[in-house]
Amino acid sequence: MDKKKRLITMVVTLLVLTIGVTFAYFMARTGEGKQAGTTITADTVDDLKFNVSKENLSLNINQFNFASGAGNLTDNVTATASLKANSTKKTAKYNYYVYFQIESNDYIYTTTDKKPEIVLSITGPNGEITSVDGLTYVSATNADGTVVKGFDITTLGKSITKIADAYEISSSSSTNYTNQEWNFKVTFINLDTNQSGNQNKNLTGKVLIQQEKIYLNLSDVAKSGDNLATAVQTLSSKGLSENTCLYYHDTNLANSAEDNSYRYSGENPNNYVCFGSDDETCPYENLYRIIGAFDGKIKLILADGSTSDMLGTDGGYYGNYYALLGDRPSVIAGYNGNYNLSQVAVYNWTTSGTNVWADSTINKINLNTNYISYLAGKNTKWKEMIDNSVWYVGGVSNNVGISTKAKTVYDYEVGPNKDSSSTVTTKIGLMYASDFYYGPAPKYWTVGGVNLAKSKDVNWMSVGLNEFPITRVSDNSYAVFNVSFDGRFSGWCNVSYSDPKAIRPVFYLKASVNFTGGIGTSTSPYRIS
Repeated sequence: MDKKKRLITMVVTLLVLTIGVTFAYFMARTGEGKQAGTTITADTVDDLKFNVSKENLSLNINQFNFASGAGNLTDNVTATASLKANSTKKTAKYNYYVYFQIESNDYIYTTTDKKPEIVLSITGPNGEITSVDGLTYVSATNADGTVVKGFDITTLGKSITKIADAYEISSSSSTNYTNQEWNFKVTFINLDTNQSGNQNKNLTGKVLIQQEKIYLNLSDVAKSGDNLATAVQTLSSKGLSENTCLYYHDTNLANSAEDNSYRYSGENPNNYVCFGSDDETCPYENLYRIIGAFDGKIKLILADGSTSDMLGTDGGYYGNYYALLGDRPSVIAGYNGNYNLSQVAVYNWTTSGTNVWADSTINKINLNTNYISYLAGKNTKWKEMIDNSVWYVGGVSNNVGISTKAKTVYDYEVGPNKDSSSTVTTKIGLMYASDFYYGPAPKYWTVGGVNLAKSKDVNWMSVGLNEFPITRVSDNSYAVFNVSFDGRFSGWCNVSYSDPKAIRPVFYLKASVNFTGGIGTSTSPYRIS
């Protein structure tokens, strides 16, 4: 090796964090608690390393130290990047990355106004960090009046959040290290209210400080003006599916659709898009999510149930979701959207008495008339971004729809075994059964129908509503399928009777639509043009 070339010595240190109402602890480690990597001390190479200040930090939350009126409970750890230049050039400069990763978190807000209960405070080499894409900076007030500033991570689910992007460290010494410190402090806020809802809940995560970049979202691979579908494909090729929740469905992916599509699957991928608004903060009603990229076009679905403002009060309109189902605790608990359920509208499939989608009232009136007018009323450019598409609406048999794996449903619905004679060409449709089947983490792609309830917590497409897919039961002219509030996929919703459900519009963007910014979270959704 040319001695003039600098070798990089890197030690990646993982800081594992676990927080509980009854206990919390930090643990710094690499592998079996040892540093990972090889330290090179030759005079002609630079020395870059990463470590943490403490190992086996612990915090116990119990009746003695977490009482009403007591102060907040905190613990912290410092991650450090250190660089020493080689003795030949005596100068060195590198970049590194810092991430905060949550592996699991079942905490909830215990107050109706969602006061922060877990706050992450970060101090970098240049002082307090007050802006992190995807996280909300807050000032949380403790019961005793003290104020904690940081990021509200009370309900932040499985995710990796970038804290420092290609952060620069330099050294002009071959004898002394240049050190850069990152202090992470997690605070459990004592609200002096009833927080028993968080008893025995846990948050598990870790801090990553390393030289390698982790590809998480489109902003890591694309710049403003790049084609949106191409950006999704690029992210799939560069990122790890375990981080991006984006899967390329070729013949090498087990149980895949084998259609060379790119689909988001898992708990909470970064696939939010702001559609229908240019407001700096995207209104919730304008949040959509990317189902995937199909033949060079992006397929979107409304992130939550639609309102009557979107789809109208004619056609198949029945009323609001809350009035339909009443005050059923299981229904309310299963809903994970952001609306009051009385804001979500419900619609009957049809007034014609058959399950033919071409004749469906919600197809003709509510989706492809009212909803398009709603978008045009905001700005005609939104309507023009949507492509006319062929929808395969022959459906699948009841047995296939509720008893088989995702690949079989796909094959009979839109794949090689589909009914090619039953199609419509429109702008707006609904999710396919196979879209929902491929929504959860891959280990559930072989689970059928009602058993999909097991995957609800790791299926981003399940928002906890009873809703219609576009898929009919092909062996019964009066039946359609149902996506249930508890994550199940079931059949035999009879269109001849009043059985209204929520509706989430689905459509394909034109291939010419471009990415302009955002990181794909609900607070920083992708922006398009």
